[in-house]
Amino acid sequence: MTTLAAAVAARLPGRLVGSAAVALYPRFEPELRRLADFCPPGGVALDIGGWYGPWSRRLAARCERVVTVEPVPHLAEHLRRTLPSNVRVVQGAATDREGTAQLWFPEGDQGDRGVSSLARRDIHAHSVEVPSITVDGLGLTGVGFVKMDVDGGEAAALLGAAELLRRDRPALLIELESRLGPVEPVITTLTGQGYTGWVLPHRDWVPLTGFDLVAHQKRTEHLVHRGLLHRAFAPRRERYVNSVLFLPEGRTPGTA
Repeated sequence: MTTLAAAVAARLPGRLVGSAAVALYPRFEPELRRLADFCPPGGVALDIGGWYGPWSRRLAARCERVVTVEPVPHLAEHLRRTLPSNVRVVQGAATDREGTAQLWFPEGDQGDRGVSSLARRDIHAHSVEVPSITVDGLGLTGVGFVKMDVDGGEAAALLGAAELLRRDRPALLIELESRLGPVEPVITTLTGQGYTGWVLPHRDWVPLTGFDLVAHQKRTEHLVHRGLLHRAFAPRRERYVNSVLFLPEGRTPGTA
């Protein structure tokens, strides 16, 4: 379903859409306002699935260097033009192999709605070929934080980052949505690697082990379809939680 905001955004200059995204995103993704809880200052941060750059821009103000991975060609070019100089933009889809892949879009969308995916779903109607990359192939070191928004491709993207996770043990903020596919494999994989999950349903972080993410998302999924503007300015009663913070053993949100 295309919201009015998405339809208007497709006709606006990218700079205006990007500015709106940066301004509005923290209103319905409070994790973005809580960077200090999990993202060490300085160092390197990785933004996988940059879209119009709301996360990259905030990370650039906190970290010494940011690498943003964005598969949609015109969005990657927009990010190169508009993000600060300490951000490197890589155009490609993060997965478990290097080469090319088909990136799928809904009818009438070229990536502006932020629901493109390597896995075709019923909402997708057409595709473009994009480079496929692995995080380990980027040659990064000293990574303290990774944000990942890949619409169902999390398991493959994590497999392509296996060496970085083993070596740097960064904090991870991963969008997991049961409506796009099972979330258990990712949780099980990271738990097996010594990570603990946390979510932010209200003001305080709570352990994922005591929070039924799948049931919560089923109950609040209707909020997803309201669009960016409606979700940003809706009364604060309940939010749709789809971001899970994974911290290595010994760390909790708000600790170094």
